[in-house]
Amino acid sequence: MEDQVKTRYSDEELAEFKQIIEGMLDKARAEYNTLRSVVMHGGNNDIEDTSPSFRTVEDDGANQLTKEEASQLAQRQYKFIKNLEAALVRIENKTYGICRVTGKLIPKERLRLVPHATLTVEAKEMLAKQGKN
Repeated sequence: MEDQVKTRYSDEELAEFKQIIEGMLDKARAEYNTLRSVVMHGGNNDIEDTSPSFRTVEDDGANQLTKEEASQLAQRQYKFIKNLEAALVRIENKTYGICRVTGKLIPKERLRLVPHATLTVEAKEMLAKQGKN
């Protein structure tokens, strides 16, 4: 019953989400930088291609990506990073976890899986039926 009465998450809950988001941001930024490196250096036979650190990146399968694929993945990753950063702003404003359509709290389970979510599943489905997002 308590969850239905709450209009926002407590400061302690917001701190927990902030930790989750910051951890995801670190990983996302590292992946973004790797993808950018592939886009910028992939296919070139310059000195950086022979450096041990870049060779490790290539050995992990990054050299299997074309520059175009890496560029598309980097763009998606950049958008993901911006969404996570926006979620941190909502945490600071204490508006994090509130559905932008219904005004209801987004369930914690959803936010743990998709910490940048701004819609409840119900609102997302409703908008999809209307052809909006």
